[in-house]
Amino acid sequence: MPLGALALVLLAGVIHASWNIAAKKAGGDVRFAAFTTVILCVAWAPLGLWLAWEVLPSWGMREWGLLAASAFLHSIYYLTLLRGYRKAELTVVYPLARGSGPLLSSLAAVLLLGEQLSALGALGIAGVVGGVFLIAGGPVLWRRSRDPLERVRVRKGVVYGVLTGAFIAGYTVVDGYAVKVLLISPILLDYIGALLRLFLVVPPALRDLEETKRHWLAQWKYALFVGVLSPVSYVLVLYAMRTAPLSHVAPAREVSMLFAALIGGQMLGEKDRGIRVLGAFCIGAGVMALALG
Repeated sequence: MPLGALALVLLAGVIHASWNIAAKKAGGDVRFAAFTTVILCVAWAPLGLWLAWEVLPSWGMREWGLLAASAFLHSIYYLTLLRGYRKAELTVVYPLARGSGPLLSSLAAVLLLGEQLSALGALGIAGVVGGVFLIAGGPVLWRRSRDPLERVRVRKGVVYGVLTGAFIAGYTVVDGYAVKVLLISPILLDYIGALLRLFLVVPPALRDLEETKRHWLAQWKYALFVGVLSPVSYVLVLYAMRTAPLSHVAPAREVSMLFAALIGGQMLGEKDRGIRVLGAFCIGAGVMALALG
């Protein structure tokens, strides 16, 4: 992986971990998804509309079809992630989502897009996936807990984490094809996708305006942070995809778990720091193997 692409992925990792912690603290549902999507569309409108002015008239069915698929997958991913954060701990949902997603997307990139994966790159993927597994709790994930409620929460975290990872893999492959093959601007891809997502997340939020208002008053600070900042992390990753193989970029994104382990440990009072430090080390080693491979 070129050093420039690696730098973009590392910066994206810091931003991604930060906005996920904010989303977890908000504890939002589809209303929070509507808040953040509207804020994104307003905050990034000048740049998004400027880029779209000359490009959109030349788009055909293939471009719009990919944009629609991307918007759908991003919406389902986001709603699944938020629901997982309400049902389980961030340190279970987030690592499993980030660990299963790159594994599936890298496999798809090799099988569907014809990308090559070296032995060192394969070891890098193993290091990243193993690292996020350790951060999620390692063997504790399947060890029988003394607390039945804790066991249920862990089980729900595993289900929502893996399900979220599947949607991550889906939109990563679709968006990777859009920027690498169709040469769609990453910023434009993300912004037009956000406009399309409005049709999916805003109508449910309008069904009960009083409840939506109550959620807004409690969550607006988190929504503002996520809405403005979250596009930056993904756009950086999309630009990295233009110069590096998708099968390398997708797993390297999981360096965000290193930052989540450090930041989350302080802000959310996370436990089991020893095993999470080991997991973070595995992620770092995996990212370096991907960069060299």
